[in-house]
Amino acid sequence: MMASSYNAKDEDGHITVSGPGGGALRSKKPENTAFKQQRLPAWQPILTAGTVLPAFFIIGLIFIPIGIGLYVTSNNIKEFEIDYTGVDMSSPCFNCSQNYSWNSTKPCTCTIPFYLEQPYEGNVYMYYGLSNFYQNHRRYVKSRDDSQLHGDMDSLLKPSKECEPYAMHDNKPIAPCGAIANSMFNDTLELFYNDPNGTKVQISLANTGIAWFTDKYVKFKNPGGDNANLTAVFQGTTKPVNWRKPVYELDKNASNNGFINEDFIVWMRTAALPTFRKLYRTIKDSKMVPTLPRGNYTLEVVYNYPVRSFEGRKRMILSTISWMGGKNPFLGIAYITVGSVCFFLGVILLVIHHKCGNRNNSTDISN
Repeated sequence: MMASSYNAKDEDGHITVSGPGGGALRSKKPENTAFKQQRLPAWQPILTAGTVLPAFFIIGLIFIPIGIGLYVTSNNIKEFEIDYTGVDMSSPCFNCSQNYSWNSTKPCTCTIPFYLEQPYEGNVYMYYGLSNFYQNHRRYVKSRDDSQLHGDMDSLLKPSKECEPYAMHDNKPIAPCGAIANSMFNDTLELFYNDPNGTKVQISLANTGIAWFTDKYVKFKNPGGDNANLTAVFQGTTKPVNWRKPVYELDKNASNNGFINEDFIVWMRTAALPTFRKLYRTIKDSKMVPTLPRGNYTLEVVYNYPVRSFEGRKRMILSTISWMGGKNPFLGIAYITVGSVCFFLGVILLVIHHKCGNRNNSTDISN
């Protein structure tokens, strides 16, 4: 019977085993180093009253003023919202909401008067909002062809399978393909100011500058280049099923037409929640001072987007912005809450430490 013997440990920490024939075998034991034997220097905080209590008070004293500042800034942002879904019979858009569908050939128009109780100064932003619309559904989010939207000619004529069932129609490729593009918001909103002297002044709404820079100039491009004839480029394709006109007729402005149309780009950036808003227009070059004076206004809606099928709601929002963006009090409330909780815990722990700490010290002295 053959036997093997163990020799002494080598200097590097390995154990040498003498095998049959006098050969030396090395074991799989890790080397005897500080790193492999987990003997590296380490630091572990020791939580004492002298370190924990100041941390709680410092966090409270920092977070509470920041939260108050954010909350006040958010409240200073002016915002007006009006629902024009037309669910109620008293709504001016009731007839449109009941009778209009994707298959309707004639657009329906409704007029909604409203009153602004305070003037809106500086740049004013108009949003459209949708409720109960789940743009975050997995199949819906994937239903697009980014290569086609980037201007690739092969993808234009042969859309991705991800676009099904909105890839082909009447044996022609759909441009742009997919469910996201097919359901693009297409209501037309116009705003008028009713001057006290009886005249009706239309508010100038800018439809450019509403998309992200990277989307406009990096992700979305027209096939054939910037100066291409879009009518010729899109020859052989067809419009999405629910669209009224092809993609190359979205705008008369060549720099805002086709796949680089900013209304289209804004819609293609899907929302994370079923209730969302998207930027529709900006009001920057208003001839009036302030931008939107206090008074009576009229919103004229070309009702093209039906929402009854999924029990959705539509609304128009007018808003100013600040350095922190649009109106959102949540961040300020969160900072105030966290700061208050930390400060309150600091006070409680200080009282406990003051009572129990003195008692423990007295016990140690007596012992």
